[in-house]
Amino acid sequence: MSRIHTTLTLCAAVMLLAGYAPAQSTLNLTIDQAIQTGIANSKSLHASSAKVAGAEAKASEAGAARFPTLKAAGLYTRLSDVPAYNLGPFPPLLMTPITIVPSILNNYTARMTVQQPLFTGFALTSNVNLTSYNADATAKDFERDRAELIYAVRSAYWTYYKTMEFKKVIDEVVEQMKAHLHDVQNMFAQGVVTKNELLRVEVQLSNAEVTQIDAGNNVELAMIGLNNTIGLPLKTNIVLTSTIGRTEHAYQDTSVLIMQALERRPEVQAMDLRVKAGESGVTLARSGWWPQVGLIGNYYYSRPNQRYFPAIDAFKNTWDVSLSVSLDIWNWGTTLFQTREAEAQLVQAQDALSQLKDGISLEVTQCYLGFRESDERIHVAEQAVGQAEENARITSEKFRSGLVLNSDVLDAEVALLQAKWNYIQALVDHELADARLQKAIAAERQ
Repeated sequence: MSRIHTTLTLCAAVMLLAGYAPAQSTLNLTIDQAIQTGIANSKSLHASSAKVAGAEAKASEAGAARFPTLKAAGLYTRLSDVPAYNLGPFPPLLMTPITIVPSILNNYTARMTVQQPLFTGFALTSNVNLTSYNADATAKDFERDRAELIYAVRSAYWTYYKTMEFKKVIDEVVEQMKAHLHDVQNMFAQGVVTKNELLRVEVQLSNAEVTQIDAGNNVELAMIGLNNTIGLPLKTNIVLTSTIGRTEHAYQDTSVLIMQALERRPEVQAMDLRVKAGESGVTLARSGWWPQVGLIGNYYYSRPNQRYFPAIDAFKNTWDVSLSVSLDIWNWGTTLFQTREAEAQLVQAQDALSQLKDGISLEVTQCYLGFRESDERIHVAEQAVGQAEENARITSEKFRSGLVLNSDVLDAEVALLQAKWNYIQALVDHELADARLQKAIAAERQ
């Protein structure tokens, strides 16, 4: 648990160093700083760490049950007045009566008890193992939650990046269309193009400006989404300082990646620990068939002390030691039913582990194919941008020379816009595909 607390503390420090500021502020963030800020501010991750602390405390509680316990108790009793029991007189041998049982109305007792379980049918050991496995499994759940949060931050960060890049592209296209509209207006004034051609360019520019407005709104929404993911005020103006580059990761064959994932994934490790906890649970349920043996010691300091005869109104100390043995002879099958329940829970955990492994194998395969596809799409999209830029340049020159129609210029500009957007989308998709694959195989991203 100390490691988790240390991690959260360091994340908080990184967040402060990153320049955490109140609402309406501007904050420069790299992708790594965004991740650390998200970890430091995550309420769900904090709740997950609290679950780990609770599970570890429960495991410590189970371990403490194996050691001797020491209890103290005190008692005061006021008795009703009754005549004392006297012996005699028996003249001439006993002329004065002897008080055998005096009437002591105020009774005080102080007791100290020590108990040590000697044999519990392996119940204590099984319970310690069960709670320890569950605590370790909960810690693995924390690692899974942390990995999920990191991916969520990456996704939000690059989504924001994508919307800003698209906004830049559409801004550029709008400026180009305005310049083209200026050319067409001059040509219309000279009688070179028709009114219909001029209107067509104006409509195209209006559509682009509408798209520009939508792009601006999408940037705002993406920024709010990123702020929400990393736990900052929603109106914080984030300036992204990381850019997407070509991720050059050489991955091995899917069979190797699947094997790595099954060894590293915290979900698999957590479920494997819960299977072991289930096995300990079966042993714990079966402990009811064994005798329970314990050692008990008591120390008394009483007034009067009942072991002294005749009783006197004074404090006396005594002690006793007992060996306790108990065995359930008949409990209407309670132990049997508890054992069957524990065995059924163990089978469920084993089946869940098997299903989890199958799901992870499919996930890794899909992520690998998605990464490979995204890598190929970048090459195609990059070539398409170059081709579209050249086509737009040539078409624009031909239009000025009167060799092509105005519609050809508009089509070329739309094609260029689509090519640039496809390239940005391909870059972001490739980055996220790599992040998904890294998460799927539980690898530390370099």
